[in-house]
Parts: sequence; C-alpha cells; structure tokens
Amino acid sequence: MAGRSDIDYQERVFRIVRSIPRGRVMTYGQIAEILGEGYTPRTVGFVMHASSDKTPWHRVVNAQGGCSTRGIVLPHDKQQRMLEAEGVSFNKSGRCELQDYVWIPAEPAAKKKARSKEATLFTK
Repeated sequence: MAGRSDIDYQERVFRIVRSIPRGRVMTYGQIAEILGEGYTPRTVGFVMHASSDKTPWHRVVNAQGGCSTRGIVLPHDKQQRMLEAEGVSFNKSGRCELQDYVWIPAEPAAKKKARSKEATLFTK
C-alpha cells in the first residue's frame, strides 16, 4: 500500500496534468521542474503510468515533443492519435513542435511573491 507521501506525490502530478488544456502539451521535465526538488522527468513518467481515466495522460510528452508510450500495452500510436484529435500536429519523426503546443501554466501568486523577495545581483 502506498504511503501518504506517495499519494500526495501522485496527486501533485495529476493536478498539473489535469490543468493542461486541450490541444496543448507539457513535458515530463517541465512538470518535474514545477514540482521542485525530488521530482524528475522519470518519476513523473512512472506516476503517469498509474493515472486514471480522469487524467489526460496523453498531453504529457517527452522533451523532444514525442510520445513515450513504447513498452506500454497500448496501440503504439494511441497517444499521438489522441493529441491529433485535439489539433496537435506531428512531423514525420513523430514529434510535435513544442514552441507551438507547449503549455506554460501561470505561476501561483504566492510563489511569485516569494520569488520577488529573493536576492539578486541588482539589489538597491
């Protein structure tokens, strides 16, 4: 049975993934960076394998804009087909242009305020 921290860990990942709009994607690394220390692209991927039907798992791609469903018991192109149905285009190499489709969520106000108090090279 998973410990409380494991459930919190998973829910933090799922909360971000559920916020990705249709026709947009995020990368495993992008999600790990938002979550902070202790999260890696690989651990985000492991969490995504346990996602429910309520989680749009197909909107998370690798750092090259490709689908990472190899080795999973799915049709090999299911993720790409699901994204294409939402308007995401892929090139011949099976990659979407991240600059066109990546979604960057707004920074929470509390985090932005805390960051504004950080020391910089240009202090007054």
